[in-house]
Amino acid sequence: MTTTKPPKTLPKAPFFETSVKNYIYGDAVFEYAKAVDEGAKTYDIDAIFIAPYTEIRRIAEHTSKLFVFAPYMDTLRPGRGMADVLPEAIKDAGATGVLLNHCERPMSLPQIKETIDRANELGLITFACADSIAETKAIAQFQPDIINPEPSELIGTDQASDMGYVVETLKVVKDLYPDILVEQAAGITTGEQIYDFIMAGNDAAGSASGILKSPDPFKLLDEMMFNVRKAKDELGK
Repeated sequence: MTTTKPPKTLPKAPFFETSVKNYIYGDAVFEYAKAVDEGAKTYDIDAIFIAPYTEIRRIAEHTSKLFVFAPYMDTLRPGRGMADVLPEAIKDAGATGVLLNHCERPMSLPQIKETIDRANELGLITFACADSIAETKAIAQFQPDIINPEPSELIGTDQASDMGYVVETLKVVKDLYPDILVEQAAGITTGEQIYDFIMAGNDAAGSASGILKSPDPFKLLDEMMFNVRKAKDELGK
């Protein structure tokens, strides 16, 4: 018997992605999410917002243009368990997707595959991180919806990925599965980098630490989202 999987609506390329990690919390996260939502509406682009579990429902219920993602999930099913992240619970809270294998919550390849399969059962978008060309190729075999091939050592720094690496990881993914969306984020601190990575062929670019550690996060956020729009216009998308 074949089970019908719920449909997914993916963000339209080029799109923007951001998160808060643990730099801010509570109302500050909510205010930042609302600013990202306003930017998405102003520039008519899609945006992924990776939210702390505690803020998923509030953000999902008070924004209209965001794809709200959870930062991780386990694969258990409703029933016994304590302190695990239940997939059904994050979906019920309003999440439309989930981040997997971030360098601060690494997963084994079997875990990644199992989690992608579980997310597919619920129609949750899967956004997998990879920290090398080899891992990018391995994870692509599991066909997540989005891959972020960011070198772990660059995350949270002011050094973005080398363009040669960016182009090579993009080719690795697209040669295997052209429908997988590729996003670049490690070390991005300027709107110009957002523009350059999208113009190089990536489906998205984003920043978290680069924005939140800057002197004026909301100004930099607007600059980055403007550059997604600029790239989108020049690409005719």
